[in-house]
Amino acid sequence: MTTLQGRTLLMSGGSRGIGLAIAVRAARDGANVVLLAKTDRPDPRLPGTVHTAVADIERAGGRAVAVVGDVRRDEDAERAVRTAVDRFGGIDVVINNASALDLRRTTDITMKSYDLMQGINARGTFLLSKLAIPQLAESDRAHILTLSPPLDLRPQWAGSYLAYTMAKYGMSLVTLGLAEELRGAGIAVNSLWPRTTIATAAIANLLGGEESVARARTPGIVADAAHAILVRDSRTCTGNFFLDEDVLVEEGVTDLDRYRAGDGDQPLDADLFLDPVGPLAVNLVNDACETASPGSGCPKRTRPTRSVSPPWT
Repeated sequence: MTTLQGRTLLMSGGSRGIGLAIAVRAARDGANVVLLAKTDRPDPRLPGTVHTAVADIERAGGRAVAVVGDVRRDEDAERAVRTAVDRFGGIDVVINNASALDLRRTTDITMKSYDLMQGINARGTFLLSKLAIPQLAESDRAHILTLSPPLDLRPQWAGSYLAYTMAKYGMSLVTLGLAEELRGAGIAVNSLWPRTTIATAAIANLLGGEESVARARTPGIVADAAHAILVRDSRTCTGNFFLDEDVLVEEGVTDLDRYRAGDGDQPLDADLFLDPVGPLAVNLVNDACETASPGSGCPKRTRPTRSVSPPWT
């Protein structure tokens, strides 16, 4: 399968940023999208609402419906599943996109913020996935894709932002566990995480403003990687913690500069939970091109490699 045409995606969040980009990319294939999101009215600090997202999806060629609700609430998640079934006949894909972020250290963070992150990130991912399993089991290409990092138990991440690490790793544990639990049912369960920071409102507002945006990539790179994963065979592509650029290089993409959010050739920032690397994905491209067939689009010579520095240094 190379298209999501006619497939139904159920997504938490998605009013803006990476989630919206994934939904719009699926819509270009002719997919159906159900968005469970809280943003019913415009927020002066953040662009977009769940209703403007639906309009964007429909303009891209898909069909969409907004479910205004909170992924932490059982009744709202249940309503989103029912809406997908009633409007589109079932569910083929669950995208666990909704996430809260607070990088304060243990002595500074409030328990209200801690509970918010645990509720949206870990519990919300578990809940929406759990409720959709009966419908996913009826699909011949069922996928659960969660936007969460690879599990890395070195202490540096938890030691820097313990509460957030617990919440995001909770999402990743859902991937780890459900991939094994649902393997026999043919339901793929994977995580996807950006190799670099992504130019979203969170980056602009919380992690350094416009300077950080200039060292980030656009949400389109995650959307294209998600699409590549979701069209793969769900019986064999499961239990993975993908990085966006690795997926695209595997798909034969050789020009990652198209995804740069800023102008020029500034170093790109590594995303949270990932080590900075010396050579960027261009080295992966070079490796792939060594064995590529003529006419594959591989460049004869690539640009000099760049280092990726983490945003918190």
